[in-house]
Amino acid sequence: MRKDYWWVQPVLTFIALGAFVVYSTWAAFQGEHYRFGPYLSPFYSPELFGGIHAWFGPMPSWVPSWIPLTPALLILWAPGGFRFTCYYYRGAYYKAMWADPVACAVGEPRGHNYRGEKKWPLIVQNIHRYFLYLALLFLFVLAYDAIEGFLFVDPATGSRKFGMGVGSIILVANCICLSLYTFSCHSLRHLIGGRKNELSKNPTQMACYNGVSTLNRKHMLFAWISLFVVGFSDIYVRLCSMGIWTDFRFF
Repeated sequence: MRKDYWWVQPVLTFIALGAFVVYSTWAAFQGEHYRFGPYLSPFYSPELFGGIHAWFGPMPSWVPSWIPLTPALLILWAPGGFRFTCYYYRGAYYKAMWADPVACAVGEPRGHNYRGEKKWPLIVQNIHRYFLYLALLFLFVLAYDAIEGFLFVDPATGSRKFGMGVGSIILVANCICLSLYTFSCHSLRHLIGGRKNELSKNPTQMACYNGVSTLNRKHMLFAWISLFVVGFSDIYVRLCSMGIWTDFRFF
């Protein structure tokens, strides 16, 4: 009975989220072109096993060759799980992907079979708070990668020196955007503001809670910006590594 263009937002959400899932899955299975100079794609960070810069060396020999195991597949489950169980994204893809419901005052195709998130399998969405702890650790790794993005190898001496390219800026922007998305998380707000009957009696905790609450009001915006930036970061490193794009060096 709605006469407005209620379907525009869920369609755009479906296209954007669907495109990101398809691309990130494809990129994770490639296992190549994820490094260029000092740049490391965030899809492959931290690189636990893989290339010469991996934390623990090459991929273990006991891994069967027929298993398409890449450095990205070893770690993407953590940030992917954090984003998949995110309170905002749950509402977004429930509507856009599952039509549950697709929009306010619009019927859903499953009729009266709604079971909520208290039943299997959606009850696993409640592990979002634990993915938050992992996401916070990943921010330190991404910050390290952003710093590494300013250390270029001098071809004459073989030593590394400070410099800046477009990729350096992109990796910094990626770290900032993912930090804003993570620090605006609803679970972090609850974690900081919880366990107190009167939060106002703890000024430091109250200030932190207010800070997260301020970011939380723009959680949806940070969710979309960080999704675009992290995907573009991988695209940039990949295309530079393939020789399709040239990384402009400022100095």
